[in-house]
Amino acid sequence: MAGASLLTLLDDIAAILDDVAVMTKVAAKKSAVIADDVTTMTKVATQKTAGVLGDDLALNAQQVAGVRADRELPVVWAVAKGSMINKAILVPAALLISAFLPGLITPLLMLGGAFLCFEGVEKLAHKLLHGKAEVKLAHAQHAQANASEDVDLVVLEKEKIKGAVRTDFILSAEIIVIALGTVAAAAFVQQVAVLVGIAVLMTVGVYGLVGGIVKIDDLGLWLGRKPYPAAQALGRFLLALAPWLMKFLAVAGTAAMFLVGGGIVVHGIAPLHHAVEGTAQALAQGSLDWLWQALASNGLNALAGVLVGAIVLGAVQLVQRLRKS
Repeated sequence: MAGASLLTLLDDIAAILDDVAVMTKVAAKKSAVIADDVTTMTKVATQKTAGVLGDDLALNAQQVAGVRADRELPVVWAVAKGSMINKAILVPAALLISAFLPGLITPLLMLGGAFLCFEGVEKLAHKLLHGKAEVKLAHAQHAQANASEDVDLVVLEKEKIKGAVRTDFILSAEIIVIALGTVAAAAFVQQVAVLVGIAVLMTVGVYGLVGGIVKIDDLGLWLGRKPYPAAQALGRFLLALAPWLMKFLAVAGTAAMFLVGGGIVVHGIAPLHHAVEGTAQALAQGSLDWLWQALASNGLNALAGVLVGAIVLGAVQLVQRLRKS
């Protein structure tokens, strides 16, 4: 009897271990599926926030421009820390909205898109309203302030950092809201994973690139002092590239504002979205119909972004005039 009881016990233990193994395999498969879903959603969210990311990169590179060479990287690091604090505030706020007020996600996306369009039109208007002479004068005044002994460079640097962190807060809010819109239907754990991943990736990516961009000219000067012709040629190339890269980032960032902002607004208005898609499909022709459709769709989204930005800018100007009067 004792032997039978022992065999029964061993059989029960074997059955339990088999069940544990099966459940472990199921859990591992579910974990793999969840991880794959999180990776996919992070990729989608990254693609949708790429436009804002380009603008964030351009704006922050411009904010740091003009700082003394030996203080550029410390300033970038200070702004990066401020950016992480911004996202530490915004990510929980976005998750709370998703949990308790999910109906606000679409209106917030629309507001973010309209704000992007407004910023883009404001940039274009600023360039049209302020000529090259005025821009050169502003640069000359800034250079004079850096060279003057009467100007407190520490205070000037702190003001730049505060301005950059404020700008980052607005752009980070747009990034988080757009990312939240892509995972609004996902489980809470997946939302947390995607938003935290986006926040970290965007901060490290943006400020890592900003740090590299602001040091391109220093790298060019360093290479130019080397006794090797190849190094000197590369140094001259980097020195020539630096201003053009900044201009390209500014143009690409502005274009991205209209593409992303206009796309968000169009997608949020069902009749307008259907009209854009229908027009894009009608313009698709030949073997490259997918290319024509993509170009037409993005072009119409950008056009809608310009119109929305112009309307918002007009409303803002009107409110400001009414306040002054």
